[in-house]
Amino acid sequence: MVRCFLIHSVCPVAALGAGESRVLYSRVFGPDEGILSDQDRGLSPEERRLLQKEKTSVVARQVWSAVSLSREASARLLVETEPGEEALALQEADGGVVRLRAGDPFSEEMSALWLAVQSLGFTLVCEPHENLLLAEGTLHNLTRHCLETLHMLGQGSEVLLRSNRVDALLSRLLPHGQLLFLNHRFAQSLEKEVAAYVAK
Repeated sequence: MVRCFLIHSVCPVAALGAGESRVLYSRVFGPDEGILSDQDRGLSPEERRLLQKEKTSVVARQVWSAVSLSREASARLLVETEPGEEALALQEADGGVVRLRAGDPFSEEMSALWLAVQSLGFTLVCEPHENLLLAEGTLHNLTRHCLETLHMLGQGSEVLLRSNRVDALLSRLLPHGQLLFLNHRFAQSLEKEVAAYVAK
């Protein structure tokens, strides 16, 4: 099962210090109990929300660090693409996996798969027994839909204002945090559903 999906910054943002990443969107799947340790179970709903927010921020910072190392090692120049060139930007994206040790930040060990497209990071946090190849395909598909249908790479693009559309994509492509095995026909029907929703 996927525990959470994040969209966050992976490049320095003027208002942030070095090594910081801003979480633009997060969605946690499954019961809170999977994320909370035994000592945190008595927290109020507001305290749980703040703890969950802090845990997603920790994941975003770890992915930010991995993206920075990957880009430094490859020594490729980051080329900004124009709106309408989302497919090209996705081809140029960096990707990888970060192992999250038990207790840092979740109570169990997790895997964080990430794709970095220009200044945006897309991350899926999966349970350790999850099929990572399937998760990678799902993350790539989700990222493509977010970029193409929500035009997230353009100037002034505000992910926070499009959270309901990201929620709709997740409910179709990652229902309740479950990874889907997609055959060609089912993938085509999902594409049509997503296109119909975005056209509204």
